Amino acid sequence: MVSTPHEAMHRIFREDPHLFARVLPRAGIPFPEATSIEPLDTDLTEIRPVERRVDSLFRVHTEGEEGGFLLAVEAQGRPDADKPSSWTYYLAHLYAKYRLPPILLVVCRDKTTAAWAAEPIRIGRRVHTSMVVFPLVLGPGNLPAITDPVEAAGDLALAVLSALAHAKDPGHPAILDALAAALSGVDREQAYSWAEFTETGLGDARARTLWRELLSMYTLRFPGSGTIIEEAILKGREEGREKARAEDILRVLRVRGIEVSDAVRERVGCCDDLEVLGTWLDRAVTVGSADELFVEPSEA
Repeated sequence: MVSTPHEAMHRIFREDPHLFARVLPRAGIPFPEATSIEPLDTDLTEIRPVERRVDSLFRVHTEGEEGGFLLAVEAQGRPDADKPSSWTYYLAHLYAKYRLPPILLVVCRDKTTAAWAAEPIRIGRRVHTSMVVFPLVLGPGNLPAITDPVEAAGDLALAVLSALAHAKDPGHPAILDALAAALSGVDREQAYSWAEFTETGLGDARARTLWRELLSMYTLRFPGSGTIIEEAILKGREEGREKARAEDILRVLRVRGIEVSDAVRERVGCCDDLEVLGTWLDRAVTVGSADELFVEPSEA
């Protein structure tokens, strides 16, 4: 027996599952002719935890709107048949958890994926749509291609996004050139940070090679030439400090996969001669073992 009016209103359909097919058309709601209707377990609890993570999530406050809204950001590299169900889940879960309107933003690197991601996600039957998800999409089709160094310098983050989003476009070298020129005129730590971010984000080996070559053209801010040294010490180095130079040496060795013993680490760390440290740094690029840092050419 049911115990509440609320329970009665839905349990009646368990008693006669085919009631749906009879009553909905009479209510003006189309319902396809059913060959079988069976009740399922109403417990939707996940017995085994399932990890679901949106790439990035932000709460956005706006003037005159209490509570603001949620912005879920997903980076998508190619069409994926599993994503529509995941995105639908994300938005429903976020709304249930935060009681704030969620918006999905998908960032793409090619027009084909962007067009796919922009398709509305419709949940339901042809006769009735229960839920529709309308993703917002950023990609090569609607992100500006920034080829002016002055414009790039005015918004470095947007310039980097432009470089990443247009990575497959024929005009990509001009975008990278503008960004490299813009970085040459800003604070070194900021420039190194964005340069590293860009290189990592480009992914493609040819684009990364071009990026390093462009950076080497702007020698005022990028003293290296895209070598492993530049990669190893790209971010945060302060020239003129013995400690930083010693850390550079050890980091280059680590990047190259060279094993460093405690004795080598101590000898490098205790050295306070910048000229000697510079010599060791140069050798760190080519040595086969860490001990070879201290071997003079005449001794080899």
